[in-house]
Amino acid sequence: MRVAVVGGGVAGSASAIALARVGARVTVYEAHEDPAGPVGSFVSLSVNGLRALDALGCLEPVQRAGFPVDRQRMWSGRDRLLADVPRGRRSGDPLRSVTLMRADLIRALREEAARSGARIIVGRRVSGDSHDPLISGADLVVGADGIWSATRRALNPAAPQPRYAGLYSVSGATDGPVRLPGDRPQGFNMVFARRGAFIYLPAPDGTVWWSAQVAATDPPPDVAAVGLAELTESFRTEKTPLAVLLASTAVAAATLLHVLPPVTCRHGDRIVLIGDAAHPVGAGQGASMAVEDAVALAREVAATKTVPAALAAFDRLRHDRTGKLAKTAAANRDAKTAGPVAARLREIIMPFFFNRFYEKATGWLYDHDPGQLPA
Repeated sequence: MRVAVVGGGVAGSASAIALARVGARVTVYEAHEDPAGPVGSFVSLSVNGLRALDALGCLEPVQRAGFPVDRQRMWSGRDRLLADVPRGRRSGDPLRSVTLMRADLIRALREEAARSGARIIVGRRVSGDSHDPLISGADLVVGADGIWSATRRALNPAAPQPRYAGLYSVSGATDGPVRLPGDRPQGFNMVFARRGAFIYLPAPDGTVWWSAQVAATDPPPDVAAVGLAELTESFRTEKTPLAVLLASTAVAAATLLHVLPPVTCRHGDRIVLIGDAAHPVGAGQGASMAVEDAVALAREVAATKTVPAALAAFDRLRHDRTGKLAKTAAANRDAKTAGPVAARLREIIMPFFFNRFYEKATGWLYDHDPGQLPA
């Protein structure tokens, strides 16, 4: 079977590994010259994503490229601890969530894809149209080209388009070790701030990785021009975010955050959408869902006699899970843009309920077993 993968990011590289492992001849087409270069910020993989990476045979290199994160803590803008729960897992799970730079994750996946026999061509933009000579001879076309997917538009010209989510994200790291105010432990920390949310993680080298998600009804004219001066103004009333920003001299990445209405046409007879092209879920699960997709798609292709039947089975398998997660992501996003009254209610109620019900509410997500690829 000849497979053309459109997009060489996390979803594309993971699907290339999985499909090559089940015997397909895979070619990946990536528009950027270096998709593993300095694009984006850090990314977290919860245990469901790590199990999918294990199925692909590349869990260990990804773990080596990042660092484990044991706990997730959420704080009010007034430095009140609202929740303290296991990060991306149940408390009894021996796996630990891993955080690493997105570029390092893509690099590890691309290297494994090449070892698996996939051919990776960079600097070639595919239109997604079935008559595009780059993909016209493929038996299967995998649209792994992200939220602005050309493959999705080619599959269905009436497909929904992304819209601005009312948030933009600016990320970076401190220049060196930082002494955080008070007794701030290691782990993933999120502060519900007056103007959005601020995420920070102390790294093993003592620096602090951070991401400021700024709520703004209208997006900035040039998000790449947003710098530390604007961020320190936005988070001037939050003690710890301000300390982290003041210990930094540059930003590493900036992007507008977008949402996508549910995509109802996710496959045809030989074209299928995966990852953000099909369901940009957010909630810290984008990379994990993309890797889960890759394993599930390869398993169905290997088990089903025809490509159309395999794609239909894959879509049925993934639809409910990704749809449920999209609703969770929407609730998380709304919490970051809540007004002062909602923020005050959250500060009162959240400490009494979140820790008690977290594992019950998220068990369906973290307990997922993607299965193994057939030999």
